[in-house]
Amino acid sequence: MPSGMHQVELDLPIDVIWDFVKDMDNWAPLVPNYIQHEKLNEHRSTWEFKSDIGIIKKKISLIIDINEWKEPIRVSFALKGKSEKYSGEGFFEAKAINVKRTRLTGFLEVNVIGKMAGALNSKLETALPEAVKEMAEAISEKLVEVKSV
Repeated sequence: MPSGMHQVELDLPIDVIWDFVKDMDNWAPLVPNYIQHEKLNEHRSTWEFKSDIGIIKKKISLIIDINEWKEPIRVSFALKGKSEKYSGEGFFEAKAINVKRTRLTGFLEVNVIGKMAGALNSKLETALPEAVKEMAEAISEKLVEVKSV
């Protein structure tokens, strides 16, 4: 399955990072190609993205189910396409390096099934690592910005 992982180290305590990450409204708009999201309940939400994988350009709707909220270190989730044949999983994980410094890891794995699976999964192999890196860096920048306010 195509996947991407990225780590950043921040000069922030783990609790500050958790306070931000625990609410998806804080970071959802920072995900590349984000259009919108809607919380359906505490553990389920729908997300819409602009897909720009190779020649395929369309809107993709996903259902995100939170599998684990483990304060202050981990949020894990599963995803599936509402009408498209996508499935996957991911997580955010924070690890305190010391009292004032934390390592934040983001991971996302997505698989496409169906007629175009081979071509789309091949494109995702290169696109996902970059998207995860962009997301982790955007979240890091936002955390630093929020801290300095």
